[in-house]
Amino acid sequence: MPKHRVIRPRRSLTEWGVRGALAITAAGLGYVSVSHSLAYMIRASAPARAHALASWDGRITALLSEQLSGPDATPADRKRADELARLALRQDPTTVPAVATLGINAQVRGDTTAARRIFAYSERLSRRDLRTRLWAIEDAVDRGDIPGALRNYDIALRTSRIAAGLLFPVLASAISDPDIRQALVSRLVQRPIWSDQFLASIAATGPEVRATAILFEALQRRGITLPSGAASALVSRLLAENHVGDAWRFYATLTPGADRRVARDPNFTANLTSPTPFDWVPVIDSGVSATLQRGERGGIFDFSVPPNLGGPILRQTQLLPPGNYEIKGSSIGIEQADDALPYWTLTCPNGRELGRVIVPNSAQANGRFAGRFTVPAGCMVQQLVLVARSSEQLSGLTGQISEIRLQPVKR
Repeated sequence: MPKHRVIRPRRSLTEWGVRGALAITAAGLGYVSVSHSLAYMIRASAPARAHALASWDGRITALLSEQLSGPDATPADRKRADELARLALRQDPTTVPAVATLGINAQVRGDTTAARRIFAYSERLSRRDLRTRLWAIEDAVDRGDIPGALRNYDIALRTSRIAAGLLFPVLASAISDPDIRQALVSRLVQRPIWSDQFLASIAATGPEVRATAILFEALQRRGITLPSGAASALVSRLLAENHVGDAWRFYATLTPGADRRVARDPNFTANLTSPTPFDWVPVIDSGVSATLQRGERGGIFDFSVPPNLGGPILRQTQLLPPGNYEIKGSSIGIEQADDALPYWTLTCPNGRELGRVIVPNSAQANGRFAGRFTVPAGCMVQQLVLVARSSEQLSGLTGQISEIRLQPVKR
């Protein structure tokens, strides 16, 4: 059977022209798409290059205008930045960075009226632009509008991931001003999402430690719970910087009824997650177990020290006035040679010991022990410390303290 050859129709020149045009258009669109994708990827790190690749994109044009209007910009830079900002707004009327560029440049030139008008428009477009917020803060400060400045702090800290690094140090320094501190308390009692981060930051590293204590006291009076660890960090810093009175006053707001003439929490019932130096603080060293636990009749301090090790295992900072004091308490489970028994000591800041009170074996006198210390003038801060001594027993030193009281000698 003969084979029939398929004869394909020959395309006209018009068809070839259409196909060629479509191919060129597709290639052009592909180039534009790739260029735009690349420009968008590098827009933050290299806005000038991104603009060269996608000069029609208003968002990218606005970012280049922002770069050219930075703190070190020359007059020529700012003129070019204004041109780009206006171009960006023609390309995309919602590009807030372009509006902010025009506002900042107006402010730099001394035209505050124009800057306020421009930034008002920027805020109508979006509240998330950080440069708009920073300008608004400065403008409010210049006008003496503290609530207005803090409102813009709040907006910036809620809408920008990098605002905390910029604004926390400034706000931390400003709390030494009573008016700012009072206004800040009113803002913080509303529990903005950044409040705990800010409070923890100033407690640990804030430059105005005494003002921070006053701020924290005001928050406590308003029923605001401080973030975990903030109170402990602040009391430690106050003591380290020798602001003893401030440290105790702040601690007293945390612990109503606290008495500086006695050791606190004699039965270990406080069960604190982050104790301050004025509370019982177990001293945990290599291989040492020292914990405050719930017991059958309150709390206990439980400790275990490996053989041939010794040192402090429990401490509490005291502010005892000069005078005579008695210490007494009870132990459970201590059984050691006389030279390996633990003891209580009271020391001054220079390390001077004001005496030692041995904790005898618990089988003796039902575990009760007692002794006395005399606090001299000039020893304003003391450390009450339970010290473990080296034991040769295979089990080391183990035991519990169920009660410890330190108070003035009754006359």
